[in-house]
Amino acid sequence: MICTRIACRGVAVVMAAMFVVPVGGSAASASAADPSPSPSLSPATGAQDVLVPGAAPRPGVPWTVDTPDQALPPAVYTPSAREDAVEPREAVAGAYDRVEHVPLGDAVVRVACSKRTGPYQRQVERWLKLPVDGKQSAADCRAVRAFQVKHRIKPATGFAGPVTWATMQLLRARKNPNAAKKCPVRSYRVACVDLSRQLTWVQKGEKVVYGPVPMRSGRAGYRTRGGWHKVYWKHKNHVSTLYHQPMPYAQFFSGGQAFHAVYGTIYTTVGSMGCVNLRLGDARKLWGVLKTGDRVYVWGRRPGT
Repeated sequence: MICTRIACRGVAVVMAAMFVVPVGGSAASASAADPSPSPSLSPATGAQDVLVPGAAPRPGVPWTVDTPDQALPPAVYTPSAREDAVEPREAVAGAYDRVEHVPLGDAVVRVACSKRTGPYQRQVERWLKLPVDGKQSAADCRAVRAFQVKHRIKPATGFAGPVTWATMQLLRARKNPNAAKKCPVRSYRVACVDLSRQLTWVQKGEKVVYGPVPMRSGRAGYRTRGGWHKVYWKHKNHVSTLYHQPMPYAQFFSGGQAFHAVYGTIYTTVGSMGCVNLRLGDARKLWGVLKTGDRVYVWGRRPGT
């Protein structure tokens, strides 16, 4: 696997955390007006503030720091009826749990209520209708913890991290994901890929026919390409020809970039290698909604890219 500087650094952090985070936790799994997240690494505390998954992995559900995707356009062919009849294997239980990324120092001691300011502190405060000062307080922690418990985000320590904020954005988008009119309305189906909010949905006219669902797009250096695209090939049991990793329910729309499922959490601080990663159930449903020739529109920018 090609190891970029960002990917290698992520591996180093996770390897360090694997030796210090106690085992026994659960499985790993902005609106335009909101500012970018604040840095997670503080000069005063150093590695203590590096964000790591707040629950330890278990066999079959590893921490995901990299997502092998198809780098080059695949060899297009017509799958046989026998091949197409095979459904991709199911994900293991807990693969898509919402596991928050917390400071390494908090993960080591398993704090009950974090005193640390999260990278999405202001956004989370605004969502919860708390005083918006960008600083963690005891009241903030209690409110964030209550939200995390309600939405099964683990560990519920009140830290305003990326998974908590992503969950809030998904909830806000459910009523009308295209409220900001960023995805063009057409008489035909359009698969909308919002890189800024890490959400995707399909609309026909103004009617949403799929989603919105959370997704993970390309990391820095491997950004999911913006603009108009077209679904040009669907392959239910695709395997990456570069990394030899499964890409179930793959629907290619730009070279080697495709919608496809992954068998681990999509809530990672490191993005994919360009594809739009989905949970297996979401990818399976999207497979039944999109057809070859359907249009895809991508806009925005994934945080950190």
